[in-house]
Amino acid sequence: MAFESLSEKLQNVFKNLRSKGRLTEADVKTALKEVKLALLEADVNFKVVRQFVKSVQEKAIGQDVMSGLNPGQMVIKIVNDQLVDLMGSETAELPMNSGGITVFMMAGLQGAGKTTTAAKLAGKLKSKGRKPLLVACDVYRPAAITQLQVNGEKQGVEVFTMGQKQSPVDIAKGAMEHARSNGQNVVILDTAGRLHIDEGMMQELAEIKEQIEVNATILVVDAMTGQDAVNVSETFQEKVGIDGVILTKLDGDARGGAALSIRSVIGKPIFYVGMGEKLSDLEQFYPDRMASRILGMGDVMSLIEKAEAQIDEEKAREMEKKFKKAEFGFDDYLESMEQMKNMGGLQSVLSMLPGMGGKMKELESMIDEADMMHKEAIILSMTPKERANPSLLNVSRKNRIAKGCGLDISEVNRMVKQFEQARKMIKKMPGLMGGKGAKRGGFKLPF
Repeated sequence: MAFESLSEKLQNVFKNLRSKGRLTEADVKTALKEVKLALLEADVNFKVVRQFVKSVQEKAIGQDVMSGLNPGQMVIKIVNDQLVDLMGSETAELPMNSGGITVFMMAGLQGAGKTTTAAKLAGKLKSKGRKPLLVACDVYRPAAITQLQVNGEKQGVEVFTMGQKQSPVDIAKGAMEHARSNGQNVVILDTAGRLHIDEGMMQELAEIKEQIEVNATILVVDAMTGQDAVNVSETFQEKVGIDGVILTKLDGDARGGAALSIRSVIGKPIFYVGMGEKLSDLEQFYPDRMASRILGMGDVMSLIEKAEAQIDEEKAREMEKKFKKAEFGFDDYLESMEQMKNMGGLQSVLSMLPGMGGKMKELESMIDEADMMHKEAIILSMTPKERANPSLLNVSRKNRIAKGCGLDISEVNRMVKQFEQARKMIKKMPGLMGGKGAKRGGFKLPF
């Protein structure tokens, strides 16, 4: 995950600060040297790092901080506030026309994920009540049109194409006429990329902007390219003019420098971040939440929003009733696994919890994805009656299930035993069920 290494290093720095009862100027300067190194290793722009450390130091070495009851915590708050400022303070919204058609032109280099991001954005806008039209303006890359059509179909969004023989400008013009005729109010132009920046590509983008009234030119950049992403952003801003950025692959092994540098270097906001390969994995960029993640404080608001978007309330209530009576079966287990996948997986959920920022490497070794896949295969090899009533599982049935999923009988036995132990444990823990134990400080299941 992005920022993993940076988060771990910063938390170690702050741990040392918090352990001191009082702070001297030397303590703060030493801590900020380590912060500076951590940011540079995360591939944050050098000028940005220098200004960031200078701003934090000016605020941290003040009488109010040094003489405060908890100076270490005050310094951490200053770092957090400065990180938020660095990334833009407020959440940037895409400019939308109140009436008529809103046009977004997607730009970027090949490999940044522009076509997939265009489809993700279309799905996001559709879910907000808009009627988007995806437009295939990339007439050079083989299969670019097909890729957009496949993703558009998955999102339930129409794709406008005129083939590879028409010019991108003519295609954009044709798309505008089509949108007007069909009541579509958002047009998303998926333009051609190149392996590197060239004048031909820039000229093509400029021509589209001359002929079509574009509301926002959105640059799609790969977070894993670090400072190259910032350099690309600078060039596009100079040659074409951009209104904001979507950072892709922030779920990968990205050091995160681009997210911390772009706003400061080019003065343009980050609208969204790509956090996975699924078409639903596009998150709005919140500077305050990202700062909180980096500093290991979690991102509970995003976690709540994900849960609200992915978890069916009616199903959740039904499952809670079953848990209260300890009557849940294997179908319920499958349902909870599916909900976890829809939220980005267990690792993604854990990364948003406070205190987990610098512990993801440790947690990765504990999360056995293969074991979870085996459990799913075992359950899917059961009959509907067996899934609903685990007590039916005798030796012959378990042998049949093992053959059906291609696993050893011992794995089937182990999983069934774990499941039964979980049911027994929940029966013995009234606090989890929201009963009398809950009033004495017990926990309630998060369904």
